[in-house]
Formats: sequence, structure tokens, C-alpha cells
Amino acid sequence: MPFAESGGTKIYWDEAGQGDPVLMIMGLGWASNMWHRTRPVLASRFRTIAFDNRGAGRSEVPDGPYCIAMLASDAAAVLDAAGITSAHLVGASMGGMIVQEFALQYPARVRSLVLACTAPGGPEAHHPGPEVMDVLFRTGLSPEERARAIVPFIYDTGTPRERVDEDLAVLSQLYPNPQGFMAQLQGILAWEAFSRLHQIAAPTLVIHGVNDRLVPAPNADLIAERIPAARLVKVPDASHIFFTDQPERAHHAISEFLAAQTPAARAGG
Repeated sequence: MPFAESGGTKIYWDEAGQGDPVLMIMGLGWASNMWHRTRPVLASRFRTIAFDNRGAGRSEVPDGPYCIAMLASDAAAVLDAAGITSAHLVGASMGGMIVQEFALQYPARVRSLVLACTAPGGPEAHHPGPEVMDVLFRTGLSPEERARAIVPFIYDTGTPRERVDEDLAVLSQLYPNPQGFMAQLQGILAWEAFSRLHQIAAPTLVIHGVNDRLVPAPNADLIAERIPAARLVKVPDASHIFFTDQPERAHHAISEFLAAQTPAARAGG
């Protein structure tokens, strides 16, 4: 298995597809296999690179907390290991926070950004309700119990249960590591980019489920207002995991945006 090394920590990564490089960054606690719906769609047109954040999946779990800037440096190390100078970045939830930080720290390495179901951090951000925070910080749960407890807050009520169960089956292959989960969560709570987002010049798509209860949808408005010329798409009948709630709508919007950022498209070819 391929690993990058970042600050003495081994970071698992792999790739699929050919074309312009797209780096995919997953959210809190989840491994990169949770891109199972979206990655095949993108890999049909792009060279996708995905990795497990430190503390998750097949990557090492060093002592925390993991600040978001550290997780962004892990992403840079993965690009280095893949021999990629610059890429399109797609980040979901915490992954979207990492993408924002990456764009601020490594602007020359960014071709475009997709910020999915994420927030800008800091006091201006819209936070989830206490019932969501209770699940995030609840102790004594088995990995399966924790995964099922968060379901009502991340999937839309109209999503077929069999589709949610498909996600849970993939998640069970690499359940979140408890220590890594808390180290990542500490990094999220300490991070903010709201005051710096105006510095991002890369083409940006902000996409969010209208009914998101984990990262409320008004966060998308905040980000889109702060990043110059950002495009905002809100997905109806979708919550946090809108890739599962509304896969066709979500994948069409993301694929269309990324395709428009390729050199051929920009040249009018």
C-alpha cells in the first residue's frame, strides 16, 4: 500500500482514473473509502487521489490534537508522494476545512476548490444544535452504535434506508478510530478561516445540502460570500451526506464545475 510521510506520520493514499488531478479529502473520522459513491464518477474523467487523514483509516494515529493546518500539510505530502504539483481539491465537511486551509497555505498548488457540506470556522460560523454535539462527544459507544446514532443528523429523512445501510456497510470496513476522531474534532473546534477567505483566488464551488443538521446550510452562504466569485449550489432534499441523499444532483454539479476548470475548457476547447 502506498504511504506518504508527513511530519513523521504515515498517511495512506491511492489513486484511480486518468486526467487532471483531483485530490479528495474526507471528513471527521471517516476513511477515504467513504467516497465510494463519488469517486467512481470523478475517476471516469479525472485522476483522483484520495487519502486517509491522520488518525483515520489506514493512516497512523499519532497523539493529538490535529490542527487543521497540520492536516493540510498532510494533503500536501500526499500530492508530493503522487508527483503532483497542483490539483483540483474536493473536500467534504472537515475535508472542506482542510481544503480551505490548503488553499490559504499553498495557493500555487490549487487549480480549483469544491467545498462540500463544510463551514468557515470561528465565531461567525453556524453551529449544530446541542443534540448533535451530544452525539459527537458521547462516550461508551461501540463504533457501530456511534455510526448509527449520527444517522438522523447527517441523512435526509427522504433518503431510502437501503442507501444509508450501504454507507454503513462501507463505514464498517474502517470504523473511525476513537483517539483519532477526538484529535480531529479538537482541531475542528480550534480552527477558523472566515477572516482569511477573501484571500482565496482559485475558482470555487460551494455545495451544501439544504437540510444539513451537522453543518447547518447557512455556513455555505458565509463561505460563498467571502470567496471572490465563488459559485454556490444548495442541494434540495439533502442533509449533510448529500452525496448519498441526492447523488445524481450532487455529482452533476461537481463534475460540471470541475470539467469547466480543465485547461481545454478554459481555452474554449
